[in-house]
Amino acid sequence: MIHTVRINILPLKDLLDPQGKAVTGSLHNLGLGNITDVRIGKHMTLQVEAASAAEAKQLAEDACRKLLANPVMESFEVTVSE
Repeated sequence: MIHTVRINILPLKDLLDPQGKAVTGSLHNLGLGNITDVRIGKHMTLQVEAASAAEAKQLAEDACRKLLANPVMESFEVTVSE
């Protein structure tokens, strides 16, 4: 069965996000001062062949740990839909 896996990767909350800070400042300059924090990351969609949604999620998490995300600087969230 093919599962659609969505992965969001963001900088760790304790780390400075220079891109996010730059965008926040630009939004304030445009009069959008109510937006107080921006975090910029990566979004990926994978098609995973697996027997179950749980197996597809595990495979995607393994891919994140081994290649897609840098655990020293980034966190990731995996969601699966069938």
